[in-house]
Order: sequence, then structure tokens, then C-alpha cells
Amino acid sequence: MMDWIELIIGFFIANVLGYGGGPASIPLMYNEIVTRYGWQTDREFSNILALGNALPGPIATKIAAFVGFEVSGWFGVLVALAATIVPSAVALIFLLQLMQKHRQSPIVKGMALLVQPVIAIMMVLLTWQMTATSVESSGIWQTLAIAAVAYWAMERRKIHPAFVVCAAFVYGGLVLSHTIV
Repeated sequence: MMDWIELIIGFFIANVLGYGGGPASIPLMYNEIVTRYGWQTDREFSNILALGNALPGPIATKIAAFVGFEVSGWFGVLVALAATIVPSAVALIFLLQLMQKHRQSPIVKGMALLVQPVIAIMMVLLTWQMTATSVESSGIWQTLAIAAVAYWAMERRKIHPAFVVCAAFVYGGLVLSHTIV
């Protein structure tokens, strides 16, 4: 029973405060999942995030479903998904009506603009933590090489990120699994 309450609280907080969607809620989910409750390790969260990005649909629901199952089975999936989806849906309906009414307000425009730097910093911190975990597990040169190839593939060759993530999974399974002790 306590696991269910923690799932509700953890995913509710991460998704209600995650203004801006998936990119904003991922660092908050990381804080709840890894730091606060210890349901997953850094490495496990990195794997969930990578796999979640390779699959279609919103990242927050995929992370919630996976962690919910790990913590409390199928009922945990339902609880974590409800804590992720219901508050956002209710807030979306309410806020869209409010935004429509006050869309020309400089206060509303200013609030939206001022949240963007906070989201950017949260993403930088999450990237830093994920990079540190990657360097620790596969080494600095492997991490830099994989990052460079991923950048080249997505930015220069315009390959969809899902394909790049899948290629990284294959590389990790075929190459890194034999080189990492």
C-alpha cells in the first residue's frame, strides 16, 4: 500500500511541476525515481530513458509505466500512469480555458518566457548526470565517440533520433557488453 502512495506522490509531483512536457518532467522524474525513492539507479534510469525515447508516444507515460511495474506490478502501472496522466489532463483543460481568456496579457507571456531558462538548466543538469554515469560505465573515449557519432547522425545526416537510439542499443549489446567488465 505504501508503494502505491509513493508512486502517486512521486509521479504526481514530477508531472505537475514539469511545465513544458517531457523534457521538463524528465529531470523531475529522475529526482523522484532515483534520488528520492531509490526505485532505480542512475544506470537503470538512463536505460529506461533511452528505451523510452526509442518507442513512440510520450516519454513520461512510458517511464511511469515501467517504474510502476517494477515497484508494484500491474497495479503499480495503473497507479503511476494515473498519477502521470490525470493531473495533466485536468490542468490542461483548465489552463487552456484560462489562457484563451487572457492570451494577450503581458503577464501570461512573461510567465511562459521566464520558465524556459529553468527548463534548459534542468536539462543541462540531467545531461551532466547521464554523461557522468556513461563515462563511469563505458569510459571517456567510448562516451565521446558515441556522442560524436550520435551528433553527426542526427544533426548532419538528419537521421531520426529513434534510429540513433536503436543503433546505440545494438552497439551496446554487441560491442560494449563484451568490453565492459
